[in-house]
Amino acid sequence: MKPAHRQEIRVPGMPEPISHFTHVVRAGPIVFVSGCVASDENGKTVGGSDIVAQTRQVHENIKRCLAAAGATFADVCKVTVFLKNVADREKVNTVRKEYFGPHRPASTLVEISRLVRDDLLIEIEATAVVAERAARPARRRAQPTKRARRR
Repeated sequence: MKPAHRQEIRVPGMPEPISHFTHVVRAGPIVFVSGCVASDENGKTVGGSDIVAQTRQVHENIKRCLAAAGATFADVCKVTVFLKNVADREKVNTVRKEYFGPHRPASTLVEISRLVRDDLLIEIEATAVVAERAARPARRRAQPTKRARRR
């Protein structure tokens, strides 16, 4: 069995990682999205203390990451949600339904005391499975016609 190809993906519109990680890794058909927070492309928090606004930004960032790896929310199999206040679960769930539609991933919710910055309220990581990219057959050189060979 051939080992899965591992590709680190830099995502346009996402802030530069502040630590030793990448936003997305694709290994064969599996797409791993690092935890996304409510940051804009400059790393500034979006949404202030509004959990709904932060959750929308988190999902927009996940959408960018998935797209960079050739995936969509329909391909997501598992999410882990890190939430500062578990009482916000229903608000988060409402936003999540907007992005996932009828597709329901396996999910884990963890209440935490803090995230990497104090103004962040939520972080979500995701794992998706997409179809393998079809290998392109090698192009054969066209053989010259009899007329072309005579010249």
